[in-house]
Amino acid sequence: MPGLSRKNPVLSPAALRLYAITDSSRLGGRSLLETAAAVLRGGATMLQFREKNLALAEFVALGRELRSLAARFGAPFIVNDRVEAAAALDADGVHLGQADMDAGAARARLGPDKIIGVSARSVAQALKAEAAGADYLGVGAVFATTTKTDAAAVSSGALGEICRAARIPVVAIGGIKAGNAALLRGSGIRGIAAAAALFAAPDPEAAARELLRAWEYD
Repeated sequence: MPGLSRKNPVLSPAALRLYAITDSSRLGGRSLLETAAAVLRGGATMLQFREKNLALAEFVALGRELRSLAARFGAPFIVNDRVEAAAALDADGVHLGQADMDAGAARARLGPDKIIGVSARSVAQALKAEAAGADYLGVGAVFATTTKTDAAAVSSGALGEICRAARIPVVAIGGIKAGNAALLRGSGIRGIAAAAALFAAPDPEAAARELLRAWEYD
């Protein structure tokens, strides 16, 4: 399995096992905070705050509560895309898409000990992100997904190539659920990321347990 190319004191290998990504559009009447708490109780090891439609002030206010919640569970708290919000929240890190700020610029803004994740769909993108100082890669969509409808598919072969080429850990994302998580074993990934499978589930805590069990044990 690929090793870390740089030592980040916040990002342990275990933190990437089950990477939960918030999705407030699927809560079914629950609050985002209570749903995130249930997901973390169920075993999520990392929490990404991804709410693209919130105004900055609302985003930061809710982010403070989620950051405190994640800290109680010992889970790194990551902000999606918004580097300045990550700085304002003193988040553990930020996750960047290919159209977002360069990983090197984010590193310069946030500092050497913050986690920088980058989305990648090719070996070239993965190696560029690694060279710029990324700590991990999010690769997908590995299965069809309704969370990010414009996400291009990444084949199992391409996923394996990225895992073999990169020295930083890879997390698979996109349409992952208990019924297909085991298909990703042997690909070289360090963990799985999920939004809908957790935040849209009738019982988010049970869903997290089931997904983690399906990925690691069943």
